[in-house]
Amino acid sequence: MTTFADVLAARLRRDAAQPLVTFYDDASGERVELSVTTYANWVAKTASLLVDELDLERGGSLRVDLPPHWLGVVLLGAAWSAGLVVTDRDDPDAVVCGPETLGAWAGQTGERVVLASALLPLGVRFADGVPPGVHDLGVEVWSQPDAFTAYDPPAADDAAHDLGGAPVTHGAMWTAAAAGTVCPDGGRLVSVANPASPPGIATVTEPLRNRGSLVLVARAARERLEAIHASERATARFPA
Repeated sequence: MTTFADVLAARLRRDAAQPLVTFYDDASGERVELSVTTYANWVAKTASLLVDELDLERGGSLRVDLPPHWLGVVLLGAAWSAGLVVTDRDDPDAVVCGPETLGAWAGQTGERVVLASALLPLGVRFADGVPPGVHDLGVEVWSQPDAFTAYDPPAADDAAHDLGGAPVTHGAMWTAAAAGTVCPDGGRLVSVANPASPPGIATVTEPLRNRGSLVLVARAARERLEAIHASERATARFPA
């Protein structure tokens, strides 16, 4: 399995109903759980939005400028489905931002696609709208289909991300995931790392590839993190 589509298809065949991503925001009290099927539906809708509505193409770059959030995991999958390269550069072809960074990107809509999320429960829209030229994920994603097939799919030797500077191919990323130690086979991983960061990539790829699951926790004190680890019956944590 050398591409995201291969890995996700294998999980859907084996574990469609099992939890894949569980998200806690301890400051807001939000808890979201996505099964493999629900995650696949969100990925398909988001990939369709990126490709069919926003005209992004294989080889283009996408920056996921969000805090740790379940939508970050979705956006990684959508990017890899479409053949986009996830980047942390300041000049991406497209960026997905949240409320805290919207102001920094809103003036760049003439140079790149700017997609924003309010980061509210259920991924809903900004209550007061977004600046002109900015696309609201919470408005535009819901009308997209629940299935996505790339008409120009990425191959194993295409870049999946260049976080930290050096490009990493799809094949290398999934080979590393299969051999990784962050989330043992079938494990349940508690992580506080941003999924769209150099260390955070493994917290997404290893659970997905190795029939595990991710519990992503944001804005939690140590005591609360320990309680979540116990209640979710986690078998690993990141950082360790």
